[in-house]
Amino acid sequence: MKRYLSYIATLLLFTFALSSCEEEDGSLGPAPSSDQVQFSTQADANNPNIVHFKADAPGFKAVWDLGNGETATGMEVTGKYPLKGDYTVTLTMYTSGGSAANSKTVTIANTNPLMLNRPDYNFLTGGAHALEGKTWVFDPVGPMNFGGPPEAPSSWWNQTLDAQNDCMKDDKYTFKLIGFQFENKSGGAMWGVDGGQENVCVPQTPVASKWSIYQENGKTMLSVSNGETIAWDDNQGTYEVIELSENRLHIRKVCCGGGGVRNYVLVPEGYSPPVVAKPYKEAIDLKDDFDTPGNIVWQTDQVTFNETYDNPAPLPINTSAKVAQYIKPAGEANAFTNLYLTLDHKIDLTNKNKIRLKVFMPSFNDYTTQEGYDWAVKNLLKQVSVKLQNSEVGEPWNSQVEVKQQVNQLDKWVELTFDFSGAADRKDLDRIIIQIGGEGNFIPGIFYIDDVQLLP
Repeated sequence: MKRYLSYIATLLLFTFALSSCEEEDGSLGPAPSSDQVQFSTQADANNPNIVHFKADAPGFKAVWDLGNGETATGMEVTGKYPLKGDYTVTLTMYTSGGSAANSKTVTIANTNPLMLNRPDYNFLTGGAHALEGKTWVFDPVGPMNFGGPPEAPSSWWNQTLDAQNDCMKDDKYTFKLIGFQFENKSGGAMWGVDGGQENVCVPQTPVASKWSIYQENGKTMLSVSNGETIAWDDNQGTYEVIELSENRLHIRKVCCGGGGVRNYVLVPEGYSPPVVAKPYKEAIDLKDDFDTPGNIVWQTDQVTFNETYDNPAPLPINTSAKVAQYIKPAGEANAFTNLYLTLDHKIDLTNKNKIRLKVFMPSFNDYTTQEGYDWAVKNLLKQVSVKLQNSEVGEPWNSQVEVKQQVNQLDKWVELTFDFSGAADRKDLDRIIIQIGGEGNFIPGIFYIDDVQLLP
């Protein structure tokens, strides 16, 4: 009997605990109603054009539309309203049972001109005296559209306005200080995403929108409301501001399925950016032996590059302790791996026009399997290619100078010389590229290089 009673007690305790967990979990909680979504407003004691909001409603997440083009998250947030007028503020509360929203009208009695007279506002809109606002267009000099982080604006691939699709070339965007109005003047179509398909011309019907500049996680952000966007039509109009000055707006966003980074550069309509030409001069004695600090700042495109790797075969002709390891990953995404450097000047090849390096090609690489683009040699090549390019054009490979060397000896160091004396008349080259294993194939490979130098 005692055993039976103990079993019943244990069962009741388990049932009570399960019931309690379900109640605490809230998964079965009721959906909230708009009447439950309440919030208070309080004007700032020092500036009535700044309003503090506090959510007085149950839930685990509070999302605010502040009515001024800005959004915020949190139980307590602050909105700034430089212009007099009525603003509809909406709070959406999320609970385990669903979400609900409620709105209030906030009335700002007077315009605060001190809040409008800001350098960033004036740069973006032309200021209070520019009643028609300020219209921005893509930088015609470029690059105006490029990938990579903001600290590398001349990244591996960059694009001029001429290289864009026609529906992108005529885009115009007007920012007004009065009412913080934003107007999309993109000529009826924008480049972007339509029905899940990327990189297409998207029919565009502008809607009334507002702009806002704010700080978020230490970054300056620019957003436009109501699904409007700049440059790329994906209904997500929020951008990091990299630079905002009188004649230049550089914005950045993650886009294109979430995996790409895009930078866009705009200038005021009618403004002609000065073309700052790189000087044309003889290159310094470029060299890197990977044992001691060299004077080459290497950049990578899809390649995994280790500049301090133990020499896999410290034998003649290369007994160096350290070399560089060059890894070409597998797959289509890595069909164009490169190692490169971009100079701050155009190279005068009259006297110095040869590039020499040592390479070690292991026999353990797979040089026979074929997988790649139809136009390419599909197997991993026993080849080193050195290319000279003009980094300032949209498709630098179209005008490149390339010298290829085949490597017929595996598992030993081989010294190669690439002669560019035939390009001595070129005055537009400022990028040096080293590519190992060929391009267009999807086969991985591991290689080693050392003692890279530019010679007479």
